[in-house]
Amino acid sequence: MGLVTTDRWRLVLGRYADQRLPAPTDAQGLRREEALDYLYGREYAGRGSREDRGDDGRDEGDGSGPGAGGLGPSAPRVVDWLGQVRDLFPTETVEVVERHALDRYGLTELVSDPEVLARMEPSQELLATLLTLKGRLDPRVLGEVRRIVRTVVDDLRRRLESEVRRSLTGRLHQHRHSPVPLSTAFDPRGTVRANLRHWDADRQQLVVSQPRFFERNTRRIPWEVVLLVDQSGSMVDSVVHAAVTAGILSGLPAYRVRLVAFDTSVVDLTDLADDPVELLMTVQLGGGTDIAQAVRYAEQVVEQPHRAVVVLVSDFCEGGPPSVLLAAVRRLVEAGTTTIGLAALDGSAHPFHDRQMAAALADVGMEVAALTPGRLAEWLAEVTAR
Repeated sequence: MGLVTTDRWRLVLGRYADQRLPAPTDAQGLRREEALDYLYGREYAGRGSREDRGDDGRDEGDGSGPGAGGLGPSAPRVVDWLGQVRDLFPTETVEVVERHALDRYGLTELVSDPEVLARMEPSQELLATLLTLKGRLDPRVLGEVRRIVRTVVDDLRRRLESEVRRSLTGRLHQHRHSPVPLSTAFDPRGTVRANLRHWDADRQQLVVSQPRFFERNTRRIPWEVVLLVDQSGSMVDSVVHAAVTAGILSGLPAYRVRLVAFDTSVVDLTDLADDPVELLMTVQLGGGTDIAQAVRYAEQVVEQPHRAVVVLVSDFCEGGPPSVLLAAVRRLVEAGTTTIGLAALDGSAHPFHDRQMAAALADVGMEVAALTPGRLAEWLAEVTAR
C-alpha cells in the first residue's frame, strides 16, 4: 500500500490512535481508517467503552455489534463500504476484511437473505459486490442474484451495443453508393457531379434531385478474437465489461470469439461467450494470477496467427516469473498475431495496472492501452482493416 509506519500503526490501533499518533499523512489514510472502523469498531459495542455509552450509560452502538441484529435497511451502505475496501486496500487485505465481515461480525444478509436483495436497486456496484462474494452465496439467494446480474448486464449492453456495432460492422466504402439516405454517409462531391445537369442558371442554384450517399461496406472480416480475461479478485469491474463485450462480438458473424478466464488456472468459457449472464454466474473471482499460462493457451488455440487478435484484459500484476510471460507474448507477436493488453478498468472506467509490467509488455510488441469497450471496438476495426 505504500504506507508509512505511523499510518500502519494508526490502522492497527483504530479509534485510539488519535490519543498518541499524528493525523494521517494523506486523505487516503483517513478513508482507510474510516473503512476499517466501520467493521472493527463493532468490537467496542457492548463492552462498556465510555465513547460507546450515552449519558444514561446505555449502549449507543449502531445495532451491529456482536449479538446485535444484522444489516436490515443498511444493506446499501454495506455495498458502498465493500466497494471502498476494494478501492483502498490490496487484494489480500480485501479478502481478509470480507471474511471477517461475514464470519466474525455476521454481516450476512447480502449473501443469505433473498428479501434483502429483492429490496436493493440493481447497480454495477452491487453486481461487483455479489460477484466478489459469490463463493459464499446461499443457494436461496441465487434467483435474486441472477435477476440483478441480468438487469445490470442488459443496461450495459443497451448502452454499449450500438457503439460497438457501429465501429465493427463496416466502414464507409468510398467507391460505391447507396440509395439509402444515411446522413452520416452523405457524399457532397458525388451529389454535385450527379446533379450538374440540373443547374438553374436563372436562380444560380443547383437543384438536387439525386442526392448521393456512400454505401457501408459490410464485408466479412475473418479474424479470430481471443479474449483473455483476468478473474483475480481485483478485476471484477473489468470482468463485467469483458463479458458484455464478448456477448456483443459473438453476435457479429464476421468474428469468431473465444473467451478465456484465468487466475492461476485457465478456463475456456467460449461456450458462454454469447450469454454474459451465465458467464458472470460461472466465473469465480479471486486467487492469484498466472498471465503467462493464459497467453500460452492463446498460442495453442489461435489457428491463423496473421488473422488473429489476442486481447489481454488484466492489471498486469503477474504472479509468476515475468520472463516467462514476456517470452510467451514475444512468440505470439513474432508469429504475426496482433496483441493488445487492456489495463483493468474500475466501475468508473478509470485504469489501474502495474505500469512497469505494462512497459515491458510493450517492449516485446504488445500494444498496451486503457480502452472502454467502445474504444476497443474502434481499435479492432482499425486492426482488421489493415
